[in-house]
Amino acid sequence: MSIARLIKSGVVQAGLVSVALLSGSAMAGTSATSMMQLAAVSDGFDAEATYMKTCFACHNSGAAGAPKVGVASDWAPRLEKGFEEVYLNALNGFNAMPAKGICFTCTDDDLRAVVQYMVDNSK
Repeated sequence: MSIARLIKSGVVQAGLVSVALLSGSAMAGTSATSMMQLAAVSDGFDAEATYMKTCFACHNSGAAGAPKVGVASDWAPRLEKGFEEVYLNALNGFNAMPAKGICFTCTDDDLRAVVQYMVDNSK
């Protein structure tokens, strides 16, 4: 089954809702610094919610070689090249990931915040 068909099937959507509900407690430990960094993005932008809508399907399962969020060893070789390179891969697309990782409404700063969210949750 293609990723697009899987996403449209509702299975992933139901899973996203479940994970979103369960992950609410994860934000309790978010530092004030992280929250201030997110404040610089688009008005009302939520990096975690955007991750859940546009990135979760691949970055939770590792589909098409995507580094899994929460698995530091998946991110370490990418981060050796520096955060900026990881961000540029997300912005321009890399391997099977399309440009902006299908977050077509994300500004560059929004996308940077989503990538930072994934990296911060993968240490």
